[in-house]
Amino acid sequence: MSLILTIFALVFFTELIAWIGKSVLVDLAWGVYLSIFHSTAVSRQRELKTELLTTKKELLQTSAQDQFAKWAKLRRTVDKGLAELEKLNGELASQKTAFSVKFNSLVWILTTGLQFVIGWWYRKSAVFYLPPSWFGPLTWWLALPFAPKGSVSVGVWQMACRRVVKVGERTIKTLILHSEATPVESGAGASTTDAKKTS
Repeated sequence: MSLILTIFALVFFTELIAWIGKSVLVDLAWGVYLSIFHSTAVSRQRELKTELLTTKKELLQTSAQDQFAKWAKLRRTVDKGLAELEKLNGELASQKTAFSVKFNSLVWILTTGLQFVIGWWYRKSAVFYLPPSWFGPLTWWLALPFAPKGSVSVGVWQMACRRVVKVGERTIKTLILHSEATPVESGAGASTTDAKKTS
């Protein structure tokens, strides 16, 4: 893939992650990671919750005065189950924290870090050349910091791509909001027209 498309794809991917949100991606990746590598812990957690709900229901239906032995046994079972569930939840929470740190680091490396590396590696390369005298004396600015004169540098091209993607995002959001608002407005307009016709 050419440099011009590689940089655009990388900027688009970075902005897409920003739109979706890292927390959403972490939760999705954590769910997949759990189902693949810790399925036994997840199934045990589910079993414990089900057992606890059943035992608590039975405990509430048991009289502490009339059936004390049964009530005490159920109470011990509930306490033991709660302690085990709390321990399991703590283990999974600490694993999720470690996972989210690694995941966020990986995302940073694949987006921002990769942009820095490409910007540094191709700092003296031209992404593309401009026709002479298009921007007059400002042409030198587009080649900053080290690209040949009359060309567009990697840094400037990254900024331009980011700007275009952000404008595209705003346009899409505006269109979506407008399309969601349109049926309400057209319905109100139709009722006004109908009211005028009847009067």
